[in-house]
Amino acid sequence: MVNQVTAIAPQDETAPIKLPRTSESDKLKRIRHTTSHVLAMAVQKLFPKAQVTIGPWTENGFYYDFDSPDPFTEQDLKAIKKEMIKIINQKLPVLREEVTRTEAETRIQAINEPYKLEILAGIQEPITLYHLGDKWWDLCAGPHLESTSEINPKAIELESVAGAYWLGDSSKAQLQRIYGTAWETPEQLAEYKRRKEEALKRDHRKLGKQLGLFLFSDDVGPGLPLWTPKGTVIRTLLEDFLRQEQIKRGYLAVVTPHIARVDLFKTSGHWQKYKEDMFPMMAEDAKSAELEQGFVLKPMNCPFHIQIYKNELRSYRDLPLRLAEFGTVYRYEQSGELGGLTRVRGFTVDDSHLFVTPEQLDAEFLSVVDLILTVFKSLQLKNFKARLSFRDPESDKYIGSDEAWEKAEGAIRRAVQTLGMDYFEAPGEAAFYGPKLDFIFQDALEREWQLGTVQVDYNLPDRFDLEYTANDGSRQRPVMIHRAPFGSLERLIGILIEEYVGDFPLWLAPVQIRLLPVSDVQLDYAQSVAGQLRSQGIRAEVDTSGERLGKMIRNAETQKIPIMSVIGAKEAESNSLSVRTRASGELGMISVDEVLEKIQAAIANHTNF
Repeated sequence: MVNQVTAIAPQDETAPIKLPRTSESDKLKRIRHTTSHVLAMAVQKLFPKAQVTIGPWTENGFYYDFDSPDPFTEQDLKAIKKEMIKIINQKLPVLREEVTRTEAETRIQAINEPYKLEILAGIQEPITLYHLGDKWWDLCAGPHLESTSEINPKAIELESVAGAYWLGDSSKAQLQRIYGTAWETPEQLAEYKRRKEEALKRDHRKLGKQLGLFLFSDDVGPGLPLWTPKGTVIRTLLEDFLRQEQIKRGYLAVVTPHIARVDLFKTSGHWQKYKEDMFPMMAEDAKSAELEQGFVLKPMNCPFHIQIYKNELRSYRDLPLRLAEFGTVYRYEQSGELGGLTRVRGFTVDDSHLFVTPEQLDAEFLSVVDLILTVFKSLQLKNFKARLSFRDPESDKYIGSDEAWEKAEGAIRRAVQTLGMDYFEAPGEAAFYGPKLDFIFQDALEREWQLGTVQVDYNLPDRFDLEYTANDGSRQRPVMIHRAPFGSLERLIGILIEEYVGDFPLWLAPVQIRLLPVSDVQLDYAQSVAGQLRSQGIRAEVDTSGERLGKMIRNAETQKIPIMSVIGAKEAESNSLSVRTRASGELGMISVDEVLEKIQAAIANHTNF
């Protein structure tokens, strides 16, 4: 029986107050948009040489980009905030004015702000200006508050300054971006700050360094993580766990290259639709480059699995065919968009492609969802919902016929309705070749992350002319299901580090038990026990530092070792261990055999000791 999706639990009375996102609250959108204008007005009053560019709201606040000859400092931010409060307290009316393009150009030229002219060129009528009283204005489509008096000056904060390129283009001017946030009440701001502080404690980049799991090197390049032995343990365990679950469900492992001819991705459509996100083509010479003949790093694994399918004529008796690979793919993400493990340039996808008959589609789709739910349960990820990422009918970024898209979207919609899943539809979020069912996980700080995904694809089988022999001897087109329960190993591990605060469950912990000998006299016994545990597949180590016991315990705590055992004379004489766990505290003296048995059972059941 397929598991049901666990809906996000409602907050109880003791839970922190809910913080709405900008997209969820029209009032908050107006507050933040208006506050961004107040910010720009304050900056231009204090720094007359600064030119404003764009200042949109974000889900948690707003920002404004400035072209200023001098860099903004922390002290500047404090002064700007003081000026913002002065502006707010003036209770300035926010006035909308609709003007002609010619009038807008005249006014912009009068104040000599060329960035506004570029913005104006990309705006369609009606062209609107928003004024703060008679003191300041900007091109803007709104919406805004009616007056600055509706902004609570105790509910705003300027957070940081960062670099940003004009229009996101690295060939254009470097600007300064001031980030800020604004809320309806001071209580909401306080809760937001609390969550930011908690997020810093959970930051996987900080914890990853502290726990020695991964690193980045300038000599290697941004967005390309290096995994240490401890981090590799976690990766390997996750891969092995999913590999075993896949074997149970009839998946077949394959391995494919990291590069391929560009023609492969022309056939798939990736080159035409995804070229800007791919690394540049590698050509043998200038003529080959001109003809677009060369090799590229793969952004996806699917065209390779298609080649394996095409290697021989398949029968309906061979289907479903489930090919699986932990394949590393490469995306040329902008350096400013990189963020630890959650946004990288090289990442490993737990990729699988199922080739099925149209009649098998619904059942196989449900089976894939069941696998994803099993994975989430084992990882203790409970708060998630399903996003039906469909095509935007108005966009031209998709390939394939309307009929193919309708059939694929229908299959996904039937599946979630059959399962009674908590879901929402998101037009425009589909892959260019097919719709998706994405699992959106909400973490302890109510941040949302996309993890597992399932896609139904009628288009690539058509583009690659895939066939199978049907029962009646005719040649028919299979349907593809793309699926990745983890999404990417890198992002998943980053999310898990933050969700667990680095305190991995026993089965995933790089070191499961550390033995702490009280003195060198017990060192041989500790090494012997560690060897016994390791021979049974348990990741055990001995603290050989010679530090005082208190220091050894603190070090083990800092490294978030799930189990530690103090070994003194009594323990050595009785072939026992004094056990202390992070989950349950002191458990007293337990025989080595019983410790071994309990650890093995906890690992097998994905529970604590």
